Amino acid sequence: MLVDRQQPFGNERLLPRGTLREPPSHLARANTIFITKSDGDTEELRRRIAQFNPNAGIIECIHHPLYLEDVFTGQRFGLDFLKGRRVASLSGIAQPESFEQSLVRMGAELVYARKFADHHRFTQQEILNVINRSKKKQAEAIVTTQKDAVRFPKIDRRDLSIYFMRVEIKILRGADDFQDCVRKICFR
Repeated sequence: MLVDRQQPFGNERLLPRGTLREPPSHLARANTIFITKSDGDTEELRRRIAQFNPNAGIIECIHHPLYLEDVFTGQRFGLDFLKGRRVASLSGIAQPESFEQSLVRMGAELVYARKFADHHRFTQQEILNVINRSKKKQAEAIVTTQKDAVRFPKIDRRDLSIYFMRVEIKILRGADDFQDCVRKICFR
């Protein structure tokens, strides 16, 4: 199971009244629990998880940004591309604030942010509207998530580049690397 370090138990309510897909008591079913978006300060969260499941293995990980890639051309740029650049963000993920904060931490000046519901299916008009609003805010580029980029339709007009941030899961604690995670989960 995955537990988000930034909002581990949301508002303690299940969808649609809250953000949880399952109650915390279901942690008891898990053999392995991943603490995602970890900052290394997880002792209190680990104690809370242990109340539901003291025997599960716990693996801490983060989303580690690698590079930016143009959604339509595939051209890649290093993360330093963001430094000092005025950017807009476009996302349809559960916690867009985390994504937006990562852009700022990498040196971007966030001038516009458009958020849609998690798993949103973007229309061509929505993308064009974001381009128009971003240009009005004098953004030099739009940055989205890799998860969102795969749901973009083809668009007729590309007068402002749209990039997605390629990330990988980096293991911080509980396993040596991703292959070690697979071994621990699949070959118990």
